[in-house]
Amino acid sequence: MSRDMWIRVLPFAVFMGFIGIKDGVLFLVERGWLTNVSDLLDYLYPVKIVLVAAVLLFLWPRFHEMHFSDLFRWRDSLLSIVTGVVIFVLWIHMDWPFATFGTPQGFSPDVYGNGLLQPMMIATRFLGSFLVVPVMEELFWRSFLIRYLVNEDFLRVDPGRFTWASFMIVTIFFGLEHHLFLAGMIAGALFNLLLYRTRSIAQCILSHGVANFALGIYVLQAEQWQFW
Repeated sequence: MSRDMWIRVLPFAVFMGFIGIKDGVLFLVERGWLTNVSDLLDYLYPVKIVLVAAVLLFLWPRFHEMHFSDLFRWRDSLLSIVTGVVIFVLWIHMDWPFATFGTPQGFSPDVYGNGLLQPMMIATRFLGSFLVVPVMEELFWRSFLIRYLVNEDFLRVDPGRFTWASFMIVTIFFGLEHHLFLAGMIAGALFNLLLYRTRSIAQCILSHGVANFALGIYVLQAEQWQFW
């Protein structure tokens, strides 16, 4: 794996690695091989977010394709915001049983009582969802993989270059990454289309951030913790 490849894969791999650890521990708990670890599992998310954020900040100077000056193109930014809102609306209305993997565990702050820990855990999840996750995911899916599927020397591929194979593969696997896999596929397709239209990773990050921000506000207001 080249240096340019691994620095875009590493933040995503760290994030998914923590999910794998949690799933593995839960598997052991279900088999009765581990006990009294539920409290420790609750702290995996903030540790995961802080670690991924640290990796992103450390590698930030190497992400030459992220031009946040693109956000001053107000027509593209407006399109990104609208796309993010559309994805949010679809997300909360596409939680049909046939379009989901298993039963969502969700996140309930009630388990932390009424002390300081509860708002800290909520803030970590909320901030992580729209400040860290969009950057990490867009670097992997829209900056690296969608271009790598066009040419292994992916940095030579301009962001926004279309091929049916790269579009479909990223759309499908982006969806399969999420519990709401059908909503995830729709979101993946829309983020891909946004990339083709704007040719900007920064615009994809903006759109992804808007979608996650809106979802976070909805979760907090409606207490629909299963979406977290």
